Amino acid sequence: MKHTFYSNGKLLITGEYLVLDGAKAFALPTKFGQNLIVEKGSNQFIHWKSYDSDNSLWFEESISFFDITKPEKTEIETVKTTLISILHEAYLLKPDFTTQSEGYNITTTLTFPKKWGLGTSSTLINNIAQWLQIDAFVLLKNSFGGSGYDIACAQNNSPILFSLEQGKPIVEKVIFKPEFAENLYFVYLNKKQSSKVAIASYYNNKNNHLAQNIALNDAITQAVIHATTLKSFAIAIEKHEVALSNILEMKTVKEALFPDFNGIVKSLGAWGGDFVLVVSKENPKEYFIAKGYETIIPYDQMIV
Repeated sequence: MKHTFYSNGKLLITGEYLVLDGAKAFALPTKFGQNLIVEKGSNQFIHWKSYDSDNSLWFEESISFFDITKPEKTEIETVKTTLISILHEAYLLKPDFTTQSEGYNITTTLTFPKKWGLGTSSTLINNIAQWLQIDAFVLLKNSFGGSGYDIACAQNNSPILFSLEQGKPIVEKVIFKPEFAENLYFVYLNKKQSSKVAIASYYNNKNNHLAQNIALNDAITQAVIHATTLKSFAIAIEKHEVALSNILEMKTVKEALFPDFNGIVKSLGAWGGDFVLVVSKENPKEYFIAKGYETIIPYDQMIV
C-alpha cells in the first residue's frame, strides 16, 4: 500500500485580510508545492517524516492513534502538537482512518524551502484531506483557520478568484496570461511571516469602512485581472497597496524597505514577510541583491 498526494503552493495577489470579510481575492497557484506519501505501518502508530526541499529531514516523530483520538491539552505549540491537532480534526471528520490500518508511515517533501511561506501548512492540510477523502476547507477551518484561498490554490492549476459567501468558499477559475509577465518578479524578504499573527493584527486595526474597503478591493482586483498593459497593471497594484496601507495603518513595503526602487513593490499575503511582487521594466536582480535579497524568481518560473 503506497499512496502519493500533491498540492500546489500559493501566492495571494489581491484581497489580503479583506478576503476574511467577503472581499474577492485574486490568487495564483505556484509551481512549488508539497508531496505526501502514505504507506502501511504498524502498532497503531503514525511514523511521520518531513523533508525540506534540499532533502534535509526537518521533522520526525511517532504519534499513536490514541494521541490522535484523545489529544492532551497543551498551551505549548510545537510542530508535533500542531500536527496532532490537524490529525485529530481529520479523525473527527473520518473516525475510521484509525481502524482501517494497523498504522501508517507518512513522508512529506516540500519542493520549495520551508522558510519561503508558500503554503507549508495549506499543502499539508490539503494532502491529508485528499488522503482521507474529507473536505480540506472544513479541515482548515477546524484546525488553522483562515479564509481558505490557499486550499483553493492547492487544488487548482490555474489562477483563481476566491471569496467567502456566508463562510462558504467560492472558487472561480480565471484566465490570467499577461503579455508583460517578463516584467513581473517575486522577491523573498528573508523572513517568514506568521499568518495567525497578521490576521489578529488586521482585526485589531479594522476600521468602520469595511463595505467601502471591500468594494474598492473588488474593483482593483478586477482591474488587476483584466489589465492589458504593464502600466495599467502597475497602477492597479499600487492602488491596492496604498488602500491596504491605510487600512492596516502600516507603511507599504516599498516605503519601508525600497523607497529608491524604480518600479512597484507589493506585499503578498501577510504584510511584513514572505514574498513581494515586483513590477519593473528592467530586470531588478542587481538592485535587490545589493539590498541583501537574493531570492528573485521570474513570474514564469514561479506560477503554474
